[in-house]
Amino acid sequence: MEIQHLVDQLETALNDSKRVPMSAYLLVNEDSVYNLIDQLRVAIPEEIKRAGRVEAERDRILAQAKEEGDRIRELARQEAGDLVERDRVVISAQDRADNILEHARQDSDVLVQDADAYVINVLSKLEDDLLNSLAVVRNGLNKVQPQDDGGFVEAITNNA
Repeated sequence: MEIQHLVDQLETALNDSKRVPMSAYLLVNEDSVYNLIDQLRVAIPEEIKRAGRVEAERDRILAQAKEEGDRIRELARQEAGDLVERDRVVISAQDRADNILEHARQDSDVLVQDADAYVINVLSKLEDDLLNSLAVVRNGLNKVQPQDDGGFVEAITNNA
């Protein structure tokens, strides 16, 4: 279950709770709120696992790009060696091998940049989602906690 959905459910549970007249207190269904908190505890590690899978995919793509680059370089070396044996085409063979190597480096660099951008994008979204969830939980705590408790919610918020 998505974290944002669980946070929305928690907010709904708090919004649907009855207020104690003449106070800032709410009467909440304790089992419902604790159930949502337990689901959040399960969902957050899943999001972290998902980020780990994204990072593993990035590593796989990088390894594949390196392997492809090595293969292309080896092919270029072999091809350059064959061309060097022919006296008339020594210069053109070297130029061609250099071009293949440069293209392989460029292709490898592009794959690395794309993989890094993808990981940064996914991790940034995860960070935003987690920060939004944390803000919603803090807002919920601020609404639920009594305001005359000596700054208990502020202490929690500042320590978090």
